[in-house]
Amino acid sequence: MNYAIIRYLIGWMLGVESVFLLLPALTAVIYQEPVVLAYVGTAAICLAVAALFCHKRPSNPRFYAREGFVTVALCWIVLAVTGALPFLFSGEIPSIVDAMFETISGFTTTGSTIVADVEALTHAALLWRSLTHWVGGMGVLVFMLIILPLAGGQTIHLMRAESPGPSVSKMSPHMRDTAFILYAIYFGMTVLQIVLLVIGGMPFFESVCTSMATAGTGGFGIWNNSMAHYESFYLQGVTSIFMILFGVNFSFYYLALSRRIREAVRIEEVRLYFGVILGFTLLIACNVRDMFGSFFESFHHALFQVASIITTTGFATVDFNLWPAFSKALLVLLMFIGACAGSTGGGIKCSRVVLLVKSVKKEMQYLIHPRAVRVNKMDGHRVPHETMRSVNVFMVAYLLIFSASVVLVSLTCEDLVTCFTAVATALNNVGPGLELVGPAANFGFLHPLSKIVLMFDMLAGRLELFPMLLLFAPRTWRRSR
Repeated sequence: MNYAIIRYLIGWMLGVESVFLLLPALTAVIYQEPVVLAYVGTAAICLAVAALFCHKRPSNPRFYAREGFVTVALCWIVLAVTGALPFLFSGEIPSIVDAMFETISGFTTTGSTIVADVEALTHAALLWRSLTHWVGGMGVLVFMLIILPLAGGQTIHLMRAESPGPSVSKMSPHMRDTAFILYAIYFGMTVLQIVLLVIGGMPFFESVCTSMATAGTGGFGIWNNSMAHYESFYLQGVTSIFMILFGVNFSFYYLALSRRIREAVRIEEVRLYFGVILGFTLLIACNVRDMFGSFFESFHHALFQVASIITTTGFATVDFNLWPAFSKALLVLLMFIGACAGSTGGGIKCSRVVLLVKSVKKEMQYLIHPRAVRVNKMDGHRVPHETMRSVNVFMVAYLLIFSASVVLVSLTCEDLVTCFTAVATALNNVGPGLELVGPAANFGFLHPLSKIVLMFDMLAGRLELFPMLLLFAPRTWRRSR
């Protein structure tokens, strides 16, 4: 284990975070809010620790998969601790557990909140919550790869540990260029949404917060009733479209911008993703038709909620906890399916769903024709055995963590639907659940033990489970390889 490079990378991450903390500090100055010192002080602490960790460059800058996974997991934990300090220093969230929960929910783009009255928060706090979504959506270490030159070929270990999905493909021969391309697309789409929301009449500050929360598929609202505050179908429609767009594999955009349209269209998970959105929207729109004045209105709200849940954003235009059981069951199913790999969304991911279905189909064919030789293919290419193995192992680990979490949360929460959907939203980074953690409620009433379990689930879900699990493996920390 190369501890020196891990320390060095954590230091750089804290330096990057200190810069981001200046944005809510500037916001506090603009709106003349007294919390400015909370953000400046936190930025100073992050910068001081960064200087301590980075004052000496490691003599051996090379690192491998183990260091990559450990670094990513530790960086996200440190992000959560330092990111919670402004809430504690300002007194807006005085509880350590609650401040940690809110910050982890932000950085992991979950969007579950413990704040009962969001509108009582300062502009600085609202911006910081949304900014954690934006930074966490693409990944702070992916951003760091743009500005920090590392040993050639080693950065792939950080990308694989932080980027959601069963695999990470290079858009460029150099991972640094790939990181730049990802953030260029990400930033461009965020700015475009801000412009469109401002054109629709949304104030600039609210447009920035909403767009950053949408881009990171996080869903922290700046109003107590989330996007229902904006009665304009245009504003809600723009948000629906961008939630869907940010849930698409970013490789699709790279191929499209490179004029490789045929390759982009052949991506199977993207086709499944749009197919599920359309199918589930129509089913729910028909099921809730009697609750709205017209089919257009029911379709509009159904599309918004389907887009919000499958992309694991978590915005809401209505309290879908009041919808029929059929519609709620479909939304819970969407929590598990999730968005595309290589997007900012959470969940199991459409690519894994495609591969699991293909695996089941192959096994059924094998039972009928035991001697037949069949190969799983995706997007016209053979799927390596290692990929199928990783998908199967992921699902086993996923089910074990999910089951254990439901049992632990149920120790302090008697409502099974609340326990089940609270864990589902945390592990899949969705945000709202059903019953006591529905879109019109919050997670503040939960016992501290339940919040700690859900915090682990949020981190594990955002980092695809294994970086967090490796922290508990004794062999991970051995110096010898």
